[in-house]
Amino acid sequence: MTGGPLVLVTGAAGYVGSHLVNQLLTQGYPVRAAVRTPARADEVRRTVAAGGLDATHVEFAYADLGSDEGWADAVAGTRYVMHVASPFPADNPRDENEVIAPARDGALRVLRQARDAGCDRVVMTSSFAAVGYSPRPNHEWTEEDWTDPADDNTAYIRSKAIAERAAWDFATDAGLELSTVVPVGIFGPTLGTHLSTSVQIVQAMLTGESQRLPAQYFGVVDVRDVADAHVRAMTADAAAGERFLTVADGPAMTFGELAGMLGVTAPDDGRDLGERPRISNAKAKRLLGWHPRPVEETVRDTARSLNDLGLV
Repeated sequence: MTGGPLVLVTGAAGYVGSHLVNQLLTQGYPVRAAVRTPARADEVRRTVAAGGLDATHVEFAYADLGSDEGWADAVAGTRYVMHVASPFPADNPRDENEVIAPARDGALRVLRQARDAGCDRVVMTSSFAAVGYSPRPNHEWTEEDWTDPADDNTAYIRSKAIAERAAWDFATDAGLELSTVVPVGIFGPTLGTHLSTSVQIVQAMLTGESQRLPAQYFGVVDVRDVADAHVRAMTADAAAGERFLTVADGPAMTFGELAGMLGVTAPDDGRDLGERPRISNAKAKRLLGWHPRPVEETVRDTARSLNDLGLV
């Protein structure tokens, strides 16, 4: 290791978090991984080893987004905070605050500790859910756009907009440097057997277990490119106070088209979806020097990782 500044990664055992930890280690940054339990720490050790890296260069802090306990210790001594963790419900809950409150309050909890610890910058993972779920016909989506929390969307979609807005309000008032990375649908190789929702979709297509597919368009971005955007946003002077949409080049796609790239047939409901959304990645390219992989490579590598892990 090069003895670089210590970086805290929340959600380090997750899909994006695991790739981010490995990229930071590869670039010589010591990492402190914030996880909920020792079992999740073991998952991080396994995903670090899966990347051919030395897990002894990762230290662990135990903290939960729903509690103040542990966060001061997690942030102490770090220069940068990567706030990746966020709740993702399996179903839309009866009480939307079961999703909205943890996302908003968890982000503010981490930001507050980063401010108090004198961290140089926080990079927070948001979502296209915070950008593109309020209707705007014939529009190219950019970082200037926001989903209106008052619109009729799921609690998860509303939570992403509310949490990111709250983070920006706090950072502005606190004088804290913040950048947000705003990915579309994240695909790409998984480092462990605990699969993200998107990778589970690919797995179901490959095993023939997928039911009729929802009729919708979605952007695609590679998990490795999302992690790369976080690392670039961490240190680039131009990234301070900026949002960055991360999406691969090319048009949004459908689940049927995703299945076609995998060489499988999966039924959809056949509805005419109308105009394909256009999502700009120009800002990340311009300010971060970020360049995404082709969608075909991402989809291929997602399938290959599942096969290598014996999951298809």
